Amino acid sequence: MTMTMIHASRAQEIEERYPEYFKRSFKQRFGALMIGCGTFLYMLYAVWFFDLPKLVSEAHWERFGLYMSQWVSYDVQPELRMQDDGSIKVWYPRFSPLGDNPHPDWMVNNADGSVTVLVSGQSRTVTAGNRQVTITGHGETYKVDMSGENPRLVGQAPSWMKVYDDNIMVDLGFAGDASISSNRVKIWKRFIGWPNFFFDTRSPFFDKPAGEVFSLILSGPRIEPDQSNLSLAFDNIWNNTAWQHGDVWTKLFQTVVMAFLGTLLGAIAAFPLAFLAARNITPNRLLNQVLKRFFDFLRSVDMLIWALFLTRAFGPGPLAGSGAIFLTETGTLGKLYSEGLENIDDKPREGIKSTGASTALVHRFGVMPQIVPVMVSQTLYQWESNVRGATIIGAVGAGGIGLKLWEAMRTNTNWANVGYMVILILIVVFLFDAASNALRSRLMGTNKATNSH
Repeated sequence: MTMTMIHASRAQEIEERYPEYFKRSFKQRFGALMIGCGTFLYMLYAVWFFDLPKLVSEAHWERFGLYMSQWVSYDVQPELRMQDDGSIKVWYPRFSPLGDNPHPDWMVNNADGSVTVLVSGQSRTVTAGNRQVTITGHGETYKVDMSGENPRLVGQAPSWMKVYDDNIMVDLGFAGDASISSNRVKIWKRFIGWPNFFFDTRSPFFDKPAGEVFSLILSGPRIEPDQSNLSLAFDNIWNNTAWQHGDVWTKLFQTVVMAFLGTLLGAIAAFPLAFLAARNITPNRLLNQVLKRFFDFLRSVDMLIWALFLTRAFGPGPLAGSGAIFLTETGTLGKLYSEGLENIDDKPREGIKSTGASTALVHRFGVMPQIVPVMVSQTLYQWESNVRGATIIGAVGAGGIGLKLWEAMRTNTNWANVGYMVILILIVVFLFDAASNALRSRLMGTNKATNSH
């Protein structure tokens, strides 16, 4: 084995030539450790400042699962009312998903006059009759005496029942729940899916199998003499009272138009202002600084705040939303455009200027070819981002699907409608993201570069 020895003078020469490796400063030696310790201490401070242990312990985590389940399911709420003669009357709330005169197969009229609701097959049932309610669930059966003023559970209550003075709450799992009070039993029976998504209970196509609906549309006799079945089906879907497809899609289109109009007007306003704000284009420091601070002001006021101001000025609607996007984008795009102009290569501009060309021609041939791809790329990205932003500002009254979404969430009952609108928003955002990326790639020449190989 041969070992290469470095002479002392040679080693000293190497150390002097590369002092950053041999004589590292305190910051270089312990900088990473200090950053790690600082980050850890900051995280501890954040835990203390926001009182995260208390928030975690007191959070209603069960509501998350409940709300998510309601996105993909619905419940039917029959009520069993005990009459004075001992009979049971079944009542459904108005606008029930089952229609005006439902006769579901999970509601069984027994020979003794009692009524059994099959909440989940034979394993979870509620039977009411003869001043008594029988509940079967979780492998157990309990009886509730209804002869007194308030219901009384016979035996000790299990963990899936809550007994109060005048009410007994029964948890039968995801399949449903029941509430037993004096002379009545209300049941929430849950189903997977979105009820009456295409046709509501008023439609002549309601509750018909898909094959029969297609047969009626394609070759069946006219249901309405003055309207084809295809036109009638489309009208029933568009004006579905439960899902309000027509209103939802109109509001979604409003959101897209708000984002497009606000971004377009912001780009048109920011384009000339950016030339005045760029130091290398307009050598006037005062004007440069005034315009840049103006851009900062427009950007510093959030789009949501602008929407609140404009809804007070013009009233709720898409005009306020478009105006909020316009003001925000004037500031954002003005800053981006001016910074792009300040970073261009001055050689083409100087070459064209040396030929005696006018200022307009210098900008046209010396500046625009460099800056237009960057401007269009940034504008496309902002447009894509504003499609999402327009949804948020709609919730404060600026129109669009955001307002519709907020109205559905505020009722705390239409979570399936919320899920429907969220999915539509995700699809639109995905499509605009893909389209924007494709346009930016084509504009910046990446497709051509790829094809050339």
